[in-house]
Amino acid sequence: MVLDVILPTFNREALLERTLASLRAAALPEGLDVRVLVVDNACTDGTSALVRCQAPSFGGRLQYLFEPTPGKPHALNAGIAATDGDLIGLIDDDEEVDAAWFESIARHFASNRDTVDFIGGKCLPLWGAPQPAWLGKGYLGVIGWVDPGPASKRMDASYPGILMGGNAVIRRRILERAGPYSSALNRTGATLLGCEDEDMYHRLLALGARGEYVPDLVIYHHVPAARLTKTYFRRWCFWRGVSLGVMDRDRPAPVRYLAGVPRYQIGRACRGLASLARHCLWLRREPDPATRFEHELACWDLAGFAWGKHLYRVPSSPVVVSAATSPAVSPAIDRTDAA
Repeated sequence: MVLDVILPTFNREALLERTLASLRAAALPEGLDVRVLVVDNACTDGTSALVRCQAPSFGGRLQYLFEPTPGKPHALNAGIAATDGDLIGLIDDDEEVDAAWFESIARHFASNRDTVDFIGGKCLPLWGAPQPAWLGKGYLGVIGWVDPGPASKRMDASYPGILMGGNAVIRRRILERAGPYSSALNRTGATLLGCEDEDMYHRLLALGARGEYVPDLVIYHHVPAARLTKTYFRRWCFWRGVSLGVMDRDRPAPVRYLAGVPRYQIGRACRGLASLARHCLWLRREPDPATRFEHELACWDLAGFAWGKHLYRVPSSPVVVSAATSPAVSPAIDRTDAA
């Protein structure tokens, strides 16, 4: 099996160095040929020089690709189109893979050659500041903390989560059928638009792809102090709501709606507002800080969804090249082996 690890990056030279160090240090099992492709998404720091410097220590397995169009979906699509391995591994530039990450991939795909199309795993935090008291379990996804537990689970319509793009491995043949990542969910500038992972996950399931959560497929995600603020959580929840609202225009959920918004989401926000109001009026015992803040975030979720569904205009973006086409993504892209 050949595994292409696609690593998109934008101006995170210091963190990228740690990501590459973890990939270099991870054990390489027999039967798995690993290649790492760093997709430089118009970086203005020393990313390209770093990759050139790191290349000799990878023994020819580290490659470099420049993608000038800003946004993670564009970087992912360019990286996928420029590679041809059987498996596509996806991680982010602020993560470190576990020492057994490659071994877990090889073991799982070798033993499930005809029954699994994609796998996902745990994303555990590397704290850049102390965990705040107001951080509960309901919104851990804001900081990329994903831990569904010690047991394997089928990732299907009943799975309580999605395939996170920071720790995923997908067979190329099914990803090519699903098509490119959505550029309509492109995060650039001051917005926190996103959810390209969630969009792809639902498209994979719609194709009948078979996925599994693998508990020993582990990455460690850096959580900087700047993301451990209530302001960041509010912005993230609002823009995630916008992203889900944009997605819902084309693919409504099988639930009841009110004014174009899922009724359960309206109900959750209303219950949160009622709880906060009772707390302010001293009509009930004060809830813990985490519960109180989660009630507020439910309102930001609702506001973002309504804005995305009815008011947000998706910026125009260049045509995205499908992963099934030639690696020559565009004349502006220079693909070179860093070695």
